Order: sequence, then structure tokens, then C-alpha cells
Amino acid sequence: MRRTRRRFSSARVRRLRGGGARLPAHLATLLLIASCGCASAPAPGEPLARRGDEISVCGELFHTGTPVVLWNDPGGYDAYRVEPRFPEEMTAEELAAWEVKAHYHSLRLHLPEWTRRRVARRGWTARELAQHVDLFVIHYDACGASRRCFQVLHDRRCLSVHFLLDVDGTIYQTLDLKERAWHAAQANDRSVGVEIANIGAYPDANAANLTSWYALDACGPYVVFPERPGGTGVRTPLFVARPARAALISGSVQGATHYQYDFTEEQYAALAKLAAALHRVLPRIALDAPRDAAGNVRTGMLAPEELERFSGLVGHLHVTDQKVDPGPAFDWERVLCAARALVE
Repeated sequence: MRRTRRRFSSARVRRLRGGGARLPAHLATLLLIASCGCASAPAPGEPLARRGDEISVCGELFHTGTPVVLWNDPGGYDAYRVEPRFPEEMTAEELAAWEVKAHYHSLRLHLPEWTRRRVARRGWTARELAQHVDLFVIHYDACGASRRCFQVLHDRRCLSVHFLLDVDGTIYQTLDLKERAWHAAQANDRSVGVEIANIGAYPDANAANLTSWYALDACGPYVVFPERPGGTGVRTPLFVARPARAALISGSVQGATHYQYDFTEEQYAALAKLAAALHRVLPRIALDAPRDAAGNVRTGMLAPEELERFSGLVGHLHVTDQKVDPGPAFDWERVLCAARALVE
């Protein structure tokens, strides 16, 4: 019997590789060898190389195009751990009061009972998760740096969030997206969350956190980190964090004027890529935000029925009137336009 060899046109290879499509492992290896000529498969026991831009969704890795540190990477922040991440920075009283327990939920609670039983039995797939998650909740961390945010969120408040976004644009993923993180109350079941490093927004332009966290030089304002054990944790050596817009920005949030310095250029670029990647993997997360009749992004809490109907990006301020993050400085249109351009 004559044996034929299956050939792949260059167009078919591009189509299979693009758009998040995944090939079977044996077929991907053959295509890699064919395209490189001299390439060889990894030796048994040799770790597979990562690009360093992947997020984890139901155990699968998806590229974002921007640096991501996973919870099990060196220097990562692991919200699966049940012990403090920074015990050396806790008081004896805090350590004595520590309760060993998970800081997240392994099931999204709003699921129909039969779905919950199935997921509990065999776990999530990314395709199944995409049917249930339709919100990307954006917070500022009011801590100024991701290291400090994880310390406060995990070690002190026993809460969690899927992503931390540091001032240099580094994204830290602390949990797989299949988990129900504790970051936005009634929105937790449907959402993925990110805490962006920024000291926050305040009703007073001369608030102590604004005046002490920012200094001015010839290039404009920049972040001055307070001295803390362990340093800032910012991954980029000698990084200077500067607001994308130099002026202190004011705006109405929840019906009151607040003042805030902008996020960094690096944070905006990384967040747009993360939002685009989430939209590709979880398409119900639309690349839009809640808007008023004039088409402007809403600056106050949504009524429960409005939140229930909406799918896309929301601020913590849209979930509850007790929060103002991501604040008046957050440039919604910049993030949304950049994310849309990445998926077109």
C-alpha cells in the first residue's frame, strides 16, 4: 500500500497557529520541526520554554504580549497559599490570629446545580468558563506597589484577586481564572479582577497620600516609595514611575469630586493587552464600559439590575457606592480603544 504524507499549506499553518487555536501536541511539534529545519524536540525531562507573557485559564496558557509572572514563578504572588507570604513583616499578634484557610473559592457560586456538580467532578475547561464569566473588574490598590498590595490583600485582609498590575507594567497572576477570587462582593461570581498599583483618589487635593507619594523634578511628578522592609518589589531595576499625565487630575466619582495622579504609561499598555487577551479567551467580557445616555463612561454605581445586564469592563465604583476606584484619573477610552485595536 502506498503511504501518503499529509502536507500543510503555509496559509493553513498560519490559521492553526493564530487566533488562540491550539494544535495537538504531536502535530505542533511536527510543524515546529518543519518550519525550523534544524529544530529538535525537547529532551525527555527538559522543561518547556515559556515566553513569559502567558496567563493561565483552566490550566491552559494563553499569550498576552506583555510580561506576566505566574503565582508559581520565581518572585510570583501565590494566592493559593494558606500561610502568610510575608510573615517576617507581621506582628506577633497578627501571626497568632492568622487562620489557615483558602482566600478564594474553588467554585463560582451562581452556577446551576448540575454545572456545579460537573465542575466539582472533573474541573473547568476554558470553553465552559467563558459561558459564565463576563466582567473584568478594575481596582486601584491604594498601596502603590504590587508587593505591598499582596501583603495587605492576602496577609492582612485574607482576600484575593486574579491579577496585580505593578507600576512598571508587570502583571502578576495570583490565581487561575477558574477560581472565584474575593475582590468585588456580588460581582465575584461573574468576574476576573485586577488591582492596579496606584495610591488612589481623595476628596482633598492636598491629601497626605498624594503629597507624600509624589515628588516633582524637571520631567514632572514621579512616585516616591516609602521605606519598607523588602523594598518596593518593582521588577524593573531603577524604574521611575511617572504618571502618564503630569497634572493632578480631578473628577466626579459617586457624585463627589476626587483628586488623583494618573497611572503610568507602562500600566496602560499592559492593561490594554490583558483586556484584549481576556476578551479572546472569555468573549463575553466585551471591550466596553457602562455608559450614560450621552455615551460617557458612568462615574457611579450601577443599579443591581443594570450590573446584571452588563458585560465588559467595570470599575469597583460600578459595583458599589462605597468605592471610587479606579478613580477619576483612569483613562477608560485609552484602554478600551487600545484593546479593541489589538483584537481587530
